[in-house]
Amino acid sequence: MAHASPGGAKRLLVVVNAGVVLYLLLDIIAQILPPHYNPISTAESDLAVGPYGYIMTLNFVNRGLLSLAFLYGLVRSLRLRGIGTGKYSSGVYLLGVWAVGALLLAVFPTDVPAAPVSWHGAVHLVVALLAFLGGALGVLRLSLRFGDDPALRAARRVALPLAGIAILFLVLLFGLPFVIPQLAARIGGLTERVLIGSVLVWILMVSVYLERGGDQCRSSLLRSNPSSVPSAQYPASERAFTIASPILL
Repeated sequence: MAHASPGGAKRLLVVVNAGVVLYLLLDIIAQILPPHYNPISTAESDLAVGPYGYIMTLNFVNRGLLSLAFLYGLVRSLRLRGIGTGKYSSGVYLLGVWAVGALLLAVFPTDVPAAPVSWHGAVHLVVALLAFLGGALGVLRLSLRFGDDPALRAARRVALPLAGIAILFLVLLFGLPFVIPQLAARIGGLTERVLIGSVLVWILMVSVYLERGGDQCRSSLLRSNPSSVPSAQYPASERAFTIASPILL
């Protein structure tokens, strides 16, 4: 029973990783089906409008749930490592806005560009703005905090550049229309997708790091107190992580 919590956290992070991959697959499927919106110029949310719009709607739900699962797994993993979670609270709350926003986007569909703005389309725009702000600022805040803890400094080396990309494309998405509106209209879909993708890749990379790091922490515990786990479990887990860690981390 003493080892159920680390295993549970690890399984949850595996689910998060699968959710990110599923998001990519569903997004591709929605894109190649009619009405064939241009991914460079049109927003991702437009994929939820049309005969196969339910696929993108399901993907919004997927994005929200995988993000919430990641936040729970992150906090749980930090506590298992004996790391205080208070200093991460602002980043967790911001990324929580991203997660809840994705769920709300599924409820309030957008308006396609040629259509007049509806009440649910207006709600969609406001929610999307808050979600993108929460996602980009949340991953940046968490990445900066990773440097405070030795167990997470290695993750910061990958997380911080990805957070920087998210911030850059957040600025482009909302700033470019005021500076070069013609260019913003032509590449708005691409800009939005890179922003969303950078946040999701950030979640994936940190999730993989925490999942593999769980083995590392467990290995350290076993070295200091090998009697805490049956000896049959110790060599296999140790050998597996010893081989995999240079490649994965």
